[in-house]
Amino acid sequence: MATKTITITEEAYERLAMMKDGQESFSRVKVRRFPKPSLLALAGVLSKEEGDELERHIQARRSGS
Repeated sequence: MATKTITITEEAYERLAMMKDGQESFSRVKVRRFPKPSLLALAGVLSKEEGDELERHIQARRSGS
């Protein structure tokens, strides 16, 4: 497994450390606490009207290219 070195503030480190369960790694904490975003998480963000308007704009851009 590849690794990366990052710099974080003391406050960020302390908060991350508080989230650990026993001998859990910081990488595992990050993956557990902040899962990959899903498109399904966006469901319901726009109203029907906003969605329809966005779709019209997308279709207009596609037909113009």
